[in-house]
Amino acid sequence: MSHEFPWNFEQEPWTEPHDEASINLRAYFDRMPDEKLRQYSPEWSDAAVIDWDGNFRDDWVLFLICTERDVDVAEYRRVLEDCIRYRERVRPC
Repeated sequence: MSHEFPWNFEQEPWTEPHDEASINLRAYFDRMPDEKLRQYSPEWSDAAVIDWDGNFRDDWVLFLICTERDVDVAEYRRVLEDCIRYRERVRPC
């Protein structure tokens, strides 16, 4: 039986301006399984990141519902790497 740690990256304080898209992106990463997140490599090309995630549109914008602003791969990577640092800090031993 697998127990998923209850992440709360969405509520973790951050300094960038907050809007619906940035909050939804952080919630999106909260739902991403830890096993998948640990596969990510910052050395991957943008195309490899898009393929790995599997939820990008043909125009390289992340498919997020209920957002007025697009999240491109650069923002996705920046916030993903923040999420990885967050999980490394709060993950139980």
